[in-house]
Amino acid sequence: MAQHEELSVAVSNERTTLTRKAKDREFARDRVVQVFLDGKQLVLLDADKDELARETCELNARRVADAFRAHGYSWADEDPYKDDFRRWVSDMPGLPQGANALLKARAQLLDKRSSSGDLRELREKLARMGVVVRDEKRRQYWRLSQRRA
Repeated sequence: MAQHEELSVAVSNERTTLTRKAKDREFARDRVVQVFLDGKQLVLLDADKDELARETCELNARRVADAFRAHGYSWADEDPYKDDFRRWVSDMPGLPQGANALLKARAQLLDKRSSSGDLRELREKLARMGVVVRDEKRRQYWRLSQRRA
């Protein structure tokens, strides 16, 4: 059961495959511009600074970094855009229309410690709006992707 819940990462010269709960998410090598661990989360970025994936990863950090480097991926030791994140508060200015409502819904889910599936769905909606969000101690931080900045 635990193995089913854990993230599995397969890296090759052509693609990265992330598997959790028997569901694969594949990313072509040319879409992945940078990879890093943000705490216990594996993050894949594209050319617009958008997150292709942000997944909790309990794997050995050094082995993960070595695997990506061995296949020519650009590995960062930390989030290269960490200083761009701002803590979200209700009705935050500077966000695209509708983003505050989604962040408010996410905040309620974080307070209730709701399922990660609901949080992921709202994160993906925000990503389509050009908003990158990360969570830290039940708080949300956001930044705009390059295409929105």
